[in-house]
Amino acid sequence: MDRYPTVADVTESARRLVSRFPGAGRLRRIGTSRAGRPILMLSVGHGPRHVLVVAGPHSDEPVGGATALALAERVARGEGRSPATDPSRVTWNLILCLDPDGATLSEGIEEATAGPDHALERYYRAAFRPVAAEQPEWAPIESRQLPESQALFDVIDELRPFLQCSLHSVDAGGSWVQLTRALPGLAVPFQESAAALGIPVQHGTYDALYWENPSPGIHVLPPPDATARLAAGSENIGRSTWCAPMRYDGVTAIVEVPLWATDLAEDLSPHPEAAGALRDLSALVREGGRQVTAVLDKARGFLPPPQESPPRRVLEWMADDLYDLVADSWEPLARRAATPEGAHLLTTAHISALDVVARRQPLRAAGLLLRLLAAADDPAAPALHRELDDLFLTWCEDFEKALRLRWVPVEQQVAHQARTVVAAAESALTTVG
Repeated sequence: MDRYPTVADVTESARRLVSRFPGAGRLRRIGTSRAGRPILMLSVGHGPRHVLVVAGPHSDEPVGGATALALAERVARGEGRSPATDPSRVTWNLILCLDPDGATLSEGIEEATAGPDHALERYYRAAFRPVAAEQPEWAPIESRQLPESQALFDVIDELRPFLQCSLHSVDAGGSWVQLTRALPGLAVPFQESAAALGIPVQHGTYDALYWENPSPGIHVLPPPDATARLAAGSENIGRSTWCAPMRYDGVTAIVEVPLWATDLAEDLSPHPEAAGALRDLSALVREGGRQVTAVLDKARGFLPPPQESPPRRVLEWMADDLYDLVADSWEPLARRAATPEGAHLLTTAHISALDVVARRQPLRAAGLLLRLLAAADDPAAPALHRELDDLFLTWCEDFEKALRLRWVPVEQQVAHQARTVVAAAESALTTVG
């Protein structure tokens, strides 16, 4: 496997699997997207207990569909059977793509990341991630109920899964898992899988900045009354689809694998100047955001309006306060790192995780704006495109050099994510009983 499958590829492969294993697999529509696209779920096995796997929750994270197919194939074939993958005991239910509308706006990401060079700049030119209120897993936190979110909530209420696994991929860094409840049996197989495949384990991550961290790469949701949760904006995380299985004593595992890896993710040496590094990263994300927004300001008059253009909505959302929100969320860490007792608490791995975030935010915005400028017919568009493209290419080159990024082959991404999901299922089955 040298490239990610498209949503159409995943759907067709699921149909073929159902045909090859008659009676073992079923494919059904569980909902309809805002634009009328089907949301499909493949179920394999007939056991009374249920695992729910969610692929494609973020449209710029392409690995999940391939992992879902690999898991379905394993259960259908009876390969490496364990209690959790025994189809007479556990039914595996795999949502093939939770956000098919977003996926259509990331079409081309499969080609962009194929080929011998796996260019970072091609990825950011093709990638699209909607605003938070239009991301199915996150929208309920923003007090918005999407049909995609409701389809997932309905399936959770129907199946009452003892485990839900949400399949994510991070553009750069290492691999990690976020859990809504501790799974003591997961850490060792997760870390062994990463080591065997040469994928670094991420020590510290922006996504779980203040979560409990009982083992390297494993993060557990803080108690409901905790004042520090995700990096920012997640005070109402209990409304998310991640927490819904908790109503039935189930647990959710969010499994992240990197497209590009950096060995800095595993560097546990104390960062020699963490407070200064955090100040520099805050300035980096703010300045990058300012530069993209300056080009956006010049183009607003001829770009499609936000209500008609999802990429434009993302750009306006980011320009509004997202860059500052990201930078401000690091202030408590910077203050602590500036004290004598906190000077050596942050490792090189911690800082590298935040370095990824500081660099990718302006790149995401620039990639979307370049797309809109390339499609615009206004006479000013080509010059603005050249101006932004020069910045964009420099940022991509700096990103690769600063983090020493290396491509993780798709086959290894899929293998690690699938192994982690199975290990989570085995641990959850033992824990739940």
